[in-house]
Amino acid sequence: MSGNAQKYEAVIGLEVHARLSTKSKLFSSDANAYGAAPNENVGVITLALPGTLPKINKKAIEYAVMMGIACNCTINQKNFFARKHYFYPDLPKGFQTSQHTVPVCAGGHVVITTSEGECNVQLHHIHLEEDAGKSIHDMDDTYSFIDLNRAGTPLIEIVTEPCMHSAEEAGLFVTELRKLVRWINICDGNMEEGSMRCDANISLRPKGATKLGTKVEVKNLNSIRNVKKAIESEIERMTAMLDNDEKIFQQTRSFDASNDTTFAIREKEEANDYRYFPEPDLPPLHLSAEFLNNIKNNLPPLPQVLFKKYHDVFGLSEYDAAQLTLEKDIAYYFETVVCTFQHNGHTEINYKAIANWINGPVKQIVNETGIALNEIDATKLSEIILIVESGEVSFSNASLKLLPAIIKDKTVNVSPLAHDLNIIQTKNNDELKEWVEAVINKMPDKVAAYKKGKKGLIGLFVGEVKKLSKGKADLKTVTQLLEEALK
Repeated sequence: MSGNAQKYEAVIGLEVHARLSTKSKLFSSDANAYGAAPNENVGVITLALPGTLPKINKKAIEYAVMMGIACNCTINQKNFFARKHYFYPDLPKGFQTSQHTVPVCAGGHVVITTSEGECNVQLHHIHLEEDAGKSIHDMDDTYSFIDLNRAGTPLIEIVTEPCMHSAEEAGLFVTELRKLVRWINICDGNMEEGSMRCDANISLRPKGATKLGTKVEVKNLNSIRNVKKAIESEIERMTAMLDNDEKIFQQTRSFDASNDTTFAIREKEEANDYRYFPEPDLPPLHLSAEFLNNIKNNLPPLPQVLFKKYHDVFGLSEYDAAQLTLEKDIAYYFETVVCTFQHNGHTEINYKAIANWINGPVKQIVNETGIALNEIDATKLSEIILIVESGEVSFSNASLKLLPAIIKDKTVNVSPLAHDLNIIQTKNNDELKEWVEAVINKMPDKVAAYKKGKKGLIGLFVGEVKKLSKGKADLKTVTQLLEEALK
């Protein structure tokens, strides 16, 4: 950030739209599916034909409540929809059905961890609304085309308070939101396909001031990179304008990812331009305590809860706990392996070893082969961890040979397989001494350097013995024998 930029404080609020993964649209039975042929998922309600009336999708309400609980919101048990009479050319009825005065979720916060530590991003509310269709202007020189497949699909809009002050915070917030919607399985979070998109509201004010500056909104940011770059670009542009005593106008802008700049598309409308009023064709929603409790009781353990459990109870580092809670599948697999140890009567469980295996070799083999985590037998992984901890097999041989073998053949047992693969570590001192002598005799110059004080060379000797033994040498004993031989 330039020196001039240090004179100002950026104030950032985000509006994040997430398309809910319901089978049907928010107010009709039309399919809610990405990738269909143009105007395939369009019925009479989407087309707003005379005499048609909308019906509320119960699953969409459930999903919105799930997100509200996950974001620590207050759920408004009585809420309602409104008509938003801002002209939408790609909604046949000419208005959008949304929530305004009383949204389904109020307040709340999302925890993020920045370079300066943990903080809460405060939410203003989460509301439900339908998406608009898509206008296409570059397929013909004369006509615009409209695809109404997206019209009426259910969205939640997560609206923050103007409480962030950097592109880093905004990027981390969107990252955390994407993890949350995937974790509770209400949205696939695919920003490139439009399942999530973000509008950023940005203003600058002098450092120490409390009054907000003039706000500019950057619309439809479709990646976390673009969210960060657009905010950085706007802060830089607005800083230059303020330094030149230029007036900043409230406007709506778009982001050009080819050169990381924003450009104006229209003057920013005010809330009264939307002319909200309660939707007369939909009854108010009354969410019972039983309905809310049922949703709350069926929510999976959330990532922040598991993070604290792994760090505070299991004693894992913040890094390990964060890696294990990146995705629900990883956390659940870790839980399954831990349960395997518990069911087999192990009272002292090496949580660090389990984390190392899952964050290391297991993730690597999943990424390389494309297999699902649950295809790796948790019981057999626990046996591999134990056989390594006992010293029977080296970590290297277990991860490179034993793990792939139990994935390839699910019928084999770990201990017999280790013998069949000839990877049981030898503790025979006579055999180990032969390998040690062979390495020492092969490297007289390194031996001389070691004796002159380069004690770090012990690692080189150990590595050579490991190669010579094809990973079968017990390295702890090898280190002792080497130190004795090199005195």
